Parts: sequence; structure tokens; C-alpha cells
Amino acid sequence: MHISDRLRPGVAALTLVVATAHLAGAPGPAAVKKAGSVKSAGGFELTVDSIMRGPKLVGYPPTGLRWSGDSSHLYFEWRHDGEDDAATWVVARDGGAPRQLTDEERRSAPPVNGRWDAAHRRVLFVDRGDIVLLDSATGNRRQITRTTGNEGNPRWARQESAVTFTRDNNLFIVPLDSGEIAQLTDIQPRKRDPRDTDSQKFVKEEETRLIEHTRVAAEKKKRADEKDRSRALPKFELADRQTANDLQLSPDGTHVFVLVVERAETAKRPNVPNYVTESSYTEDIPARTFVGDTQDRRWLMVMNTASGKNVTVDSPVAAVKDTTETKGAMPSGVRWGMPVLSDDGALAVAHVRAANNKDRWLVAVDPESGKVRIVDTLHDDAWVREVGGSGSIDPSFGLLPDRKHVWFLSEHDGWMHLYTVDATSAQPSARQLTQGTWEIDAVVLSTDGRTFYITSTEVHPGERHIYAMPTEGGARTKLTSMPGGSSGEVSPDGGTFGLIYSSSTKPNEVYVMPNRAGATATQVTTSTSEEWRSFKWIEPQLVTYRTRDGVEVHARLFTPEMIGAKRDPAAPAVVFVHGAGYLQNAHRYWSSYYREYMFHNLLASRGYVVLDPDYRASAGYGRDWRTAIYRHMGGKDLEDVVDGAKYLVAAQKVNPKRIGVYGGSYGGFITLMAMFTTPDVFAAGAALRPVTDWTHYNHDYTANILNEPQADAEAYRKSSPIYFADGLKGALLICHGMVDTNVLFQDSVRLVQRLIELRKDNWSVAPFPVENHGFEEDTSWADEYKRILKLFEDTLKPHDTRRAS
Repeated sequence: MHISDRLRPGVAALTLVVATAHLAGAPGPAAVKKAGSVKSAGGFELTVDSIMRGPKLVGYPPTGLRWSGDSSHLYFEWRHDGEDDAATWVVARDGGAPRQLTDEERRSAPPVNGRWDAAHRRVLFVDRGDIVLLDSATGNRRQITRTTGNEGNPRWARQESAVTFTRDNNLFIVPLDSGEIAQLTDIQPRKRDPRDTDSQKFVKEEETRLIEHTRVAAEKKKRADEKDRSRALPKFELADRQTANDLQLSPDGTHVFVLVVERAETAKRPNVPNYVTESSYTEDIPARTFVGDTQDRRWLMVMNTASGKNVTVDSPVAAVKDTTETKGAMPSGVRWGMPVLSDDGALAVAHVRAANNKDRWLVAVDPESGKVRIVDTLHDDAWVREVGGSGSIDPSFGLLPDRKHVWFLSEHDGWMHLYTVDATSAQPSARQLTQGTWEIDAVVLSTDGRTFYITSTEVHPGERHIYAMPTEGGARTKLTSMPGGSSGEVSPDGGTFGLIYSSSTKPNEVYVMPNRAGATATQVTTSTSEEWRSFKWIEPQLVTYRTRDGVEVHARLFTPEMIGAKRDPAAPAVVFVHGAGYLQNAHRYWSSYYREYMFHNLLASRGYVVLDPDYRASAGYGRDWRTAIYRHMGGKDLEDVVDGAKYLVAAQKVNPKRIGVYGGSYGGFITLMAMFTTPDVFAAGAALRPVTDWTHYNHDYTANILNEPQADAEAYRKSSPIYFADGLKGALLICHGMVDTNVLFQDSVRLVQRLIELRKDNWSVAPFPVENHGFEEDTSWADEYKRILKLFEDTLKPHDTRRAS
């Protein structure tokens, strides 16, 4: 998991505050009294307690749009207040009132994630470890397997007349007409047969020479073994710590592609102590490894089902070592993805990444020889961006129906755009289909293979709209028109879009819309409570400001005037720093930081000006923006935050002595760097679940940006707040969940010890014993944000202007 607060996973909560001795007398959040809060006509009161109810106030967003195979109905997942889990809902393609399915009806609904047939009517999926086939038009559900084992990776085979799946490192097939399961491979852990000693070998050989019966029996056994081998399944022996992670049968049935994963032997995982347990005893939660530790290996092998021959597919490194893209240091290892196969089996194209993530290749694989041919390559001296997605299908590339061309997303020109390439050509050359200083978020190929549906930022970096474009390229047709953010699923017949739409002040809701430009979208769901809708929430202003090195930073701005509050001369200000991974928050759609959005409304009502910038490394602004933090986190990104504070002084006339900063995860890290390295800019800071030492964070995220610590110690030292703690002057609050398995609580503990040793005295720490990286309980959220509010009220306002929450 990257450093992101987008999903906010977590467990139950109990709050506890620990202050160092020099702050023992400081009052906690309970000392903040209610007074002068803003109320709506509907009775909603803008307080920390009210807004930190989260989904109980704002509602749960609908997710998982998918269509029935006949395009008549749209399904989605939706949870209501008081429900433990989301239920499945359905609505007609023309809209109307949605209906919640019963548990029995839900079994016949299309799954959220599955592998559809070419007609997008039947779908394969895994349900509790078994393989299921569903006809989404008729609702007919067929159980392909029902075992105590764990089956996975279902795929269509033999022109969609059969189904393959994996279990216990092997591949199985089920013809749909017979339903009989047949095993296709024999992949087993390597057996450690005892080796005969010299004495045992001698005795055995002598026995064969002396006794004719023994000799005849041995020859008979040899012939039987040879006969068994001729009828045996293709075999492969797995070494220690190896597993066959995924297996795929070629369309002609002659080859099986196998992704082999070897777990790292010496990697060490820290344990996270869990202090509040059902047993009342402390229990350990295993966490991820630290950056730079030994990583798993991943490679591709091909088995010939007829001959039994196995080949390990060549690394693309050797094939490109003389090209201009990779001159200089060569990557030492690669990570394979499962190939995408043409329906005739003539083409197999795989996505391969260098272990150091500085190279990405698309390669055509010859399954018989294991040789590869480069289709496209991308090198980045910093790191190559990965395009994420859900499910087992790679969202960054695919095959077109002509069985020759591959479409893919790439930052070839510095922005994420769409390309195609003839993968059968001896000298393939990619063709760029979209271009401009904007980015593509997602691409989906229509069921008939004639149209790309593209979600992009073409209108504005802070908006997401859906476009249609022919697969051969050309003019794009903008389909959505509502300002904000739209994502969606087109019906199999291409006639209707199911949308998830939101704006800055309106959370995600389901809409249906005819698939044509300018069509009216009809709202299907209403997730928010009446209480929430009764309040007039701020429409944040999108602004830009110029930094010291001349770039324009996009940001959200909240002011007292926007909520009808009085602004005092030289008002106080707060800069919010969103989390990272690859996120954006200065946009016109609903924020994943919706609690913080409401908190900024509260701050504005109390006279604060709030700035929420998309500092460098935020999503949506191209490759150079994304990689500006390479080898120095807390460099350009921190400068953008500091220059944001200067913008507030110059443009919003805030008091330069009364500016605070706060944020969680990566935002907590930036808060610490700001308080330690620019102590005269910010009078107070609240660092929530902060990274304090990057050598203690995970490998996948950190090694991309800072390389590995043993190879680039300088990058880690200049990027880690713990090395700069001596610079603290202002008031600092640290909040951290004690069972955080992402940014470990140990990060804050080590920083606390460092502050004690430095004899710093203007800080406090609040640990939350049963919270993970993203808090879950209302009480934890409220306790944390009361402390943040009190910190700002105590340090950023004159004593005679303070108000309680």
C-alpha cells in the first residue's frame, strides 16, 4: 500500500493522549467548550463532533458499476447507515428508483470483478474459493467447482467452450458440455530424495549382477516408468519458497504460461503490537518489510503440453542493452506480468518492469523457444509510473480485434497518453493517438472493439470527463458535460453509460446517461443525509500561485467570506497537505478527504483562510511534476507548501506570524519537514500518522523515489524529518494509530525519543491504541481533530478572539 489516505482502512478505536512531562499540564480536547458554532436552517451544527461522524453524515458512496449482458439493467454496491456491509442494488437502464436485491437475488447478479466472454454476457468469477459461471442476461448461475480448496484465476478456453482455473500451483480445465475437471499440469515442490551412499550403490549393483530375478524386475520397472512418462502431464519442480502464482492455457492448447514467484528468504518483517485484544494479552500483527530489504522474484515460464518441454522466458534486458533508451547501468532484475493472448494464439504480449522500476517493456513472447521481441520500451531516470486498477486484468494495455495491434498507456511524451503499435512487426513503432498537456486516467475498449472510451483531464486538471474515440484514432467526442468528475461503465450494446459523478460539494452518486454527446444524465442514488444537505457547504475556489522557481501550483482555497463569516484583519491561515502515493486534491469533484473538507468549512467559519495545494508529485500534472521529488522528498514539494503560505500573505493578507500546517501520512511527513526546516514560516503544525524516517517505510513506494538506502543513503538522510528535529520552534502535535501497519507507530515513537534527547519542549503526541493507518471510529476522528483545532486556536489566534468547538 502506498502512503495514501484514499481508502482509510482501519479497526476499532479507543483514544489515549500521552504528553511529555513538560506538557503534562496542558488541557486536552475536552477543555474546548462549545460556543458560537454555525447552524443550518435544518438544524445541522458545524462542530468537530458533527462532521467527524463521516459516512453517518455524508453517506456511503455507491461503487462497483456493472451491466447485465442484455444491457437492460445496471448493478452497483451501496451501503446505508446501520448496515455492516454494502448490498447489491439494481436500476433499469433508463433510470428510476433503484431496488436492493435480496441475498438470493444477489447470487444471480453479475460480480463486481470477473472475466467476461467476448459478447459480455457470461462472466467467470471466484466466490469463496470456488469458480462460478454466471449468465448475466438470464441470471443462470453454474457452480464450476465446489471444493474445500482455493481455486482462482478463471479464464475462458477452447473458443469459450471450456473454463480453466488454478489450484495448488497447477492448471485445470472444465469443458462446459461435460463438466468433468481435468488436470493439465503437474507442478510440485521439489522432492528431497535421499542419496545412496557408495556402499549402498555397490551392494545394489552387485545384487543386479548376481540375481537374475532382481535384474528382470529392474528392467520391467524401467519400461513401465518410460510408459508412464509418455502419458504423464507436463512436469515442473518448484524450489523452496517458490509458487506458481498464475497459469494460463494458450488458445490452441499447446502451451501453458506460468508466473513463478520466489519469496525472499532473508527479508525481515517487523511486528506491530496490538494492545487492545479480546484475549487481553498483547498480540503481534505482522507488517511489511522495510525498503531495500530482499524482495520477491517473479519470472515467466512456458510449458509445452505435448512434449513436456519447459522454457524460462528470456529477460527483455538482453534484447535492449544496446538501445539508446537503456545505455549506461542496466537493471539487475525484472518483474513479469501474465501475457495477453490473441484469440488465435498467434500473439502473446507481456508487460515487464525492471526491478528498480526505471524501465518498462512490452514484449512479444515465443512460447516454444522462450525468446522475446521488444514491442515498446520506456525508460525513466527517476521511475516509470504504474497504471493501477482492480481485478486481474492489466488496465494499462490490451489487444485490438485485428490480432496484431496492441493499445497501451505511456508517458512517452511526458504525459500519460494512448498509443497503439503493431506487435507482429519486426520493427514496431508506436503511434500516438492522443496528445496534449493533460492526462488519461483510464481507457476501456468497447465490446465491439471499435471505440476507446477515455477518462481524462483534457478540460481542466481538476476535472474528469469521458470521451469516445475510434480505435484508429482521430477526433474525440466529449460525452459527459457536468462539471466535476465522472467515471463510468458503458452498456454492452453501447447505448447507455452508468456513471459515478460528483462535484466539489456533492458526493459520489450513480447516474445513467444515453451514450451521446451532451445527453442529460439522470441521478439514480442519493447517499447523503438530509442533515448534511441542509447545510450550505463551501464551493472551494480553485486558484493557482507561482512558486520561487516559476511553476504554477493549483490549490483549493477556503475563506471566511465563503461561509458568511467575518474575516479579521491579518486573519490566521492553515495550509493542508494531502497524502501521497499518487493523489490529487485541488479538483472540482468530491474529495476522498471529505472529513478534512468539512473541517476546512469549520475553520473558515472561525475566521481562518485555508489553502489545499497540489504540491509537486501530486497526480494529474504530467511526468516532470510527478518526479520532481526524485531523491529528495521534502524538497520541491515542501517549497510548494511554503510558497503557498507566502501566497496567502501576499494575496489573502493573512498574518504571516499566524500560519499553521497539517496533514496525514505523506502530509504528516511534509508537516514535520515544514516545522523542522522552515520553522519561521509555520507557527504550529499537526503531523498525523507521519513518516519520520523513510528507511522504515515500504519498498515498492519508497525505492521508486529515493532508490535503496544502502545505495543512496544521502537521499534518505535529506528526506527524513528525524534528521532535522533540532530545528523545531513552533508548536507541534503528533497523532498516530498504534496498530498502523502502513506507516508504523514506531516512526512516531522514534521521533519522540529524538525530541526528548534534543530537549524540545513545545510538542505533544496523541497515540490511538486500536487505530490503523486510516481511522475508523467516530470517536477517534473527533478526538484527533479537536486536538488539531485546539492547537490552531491556541497558537494562531489572539487570546481574545478564540472560540471553542
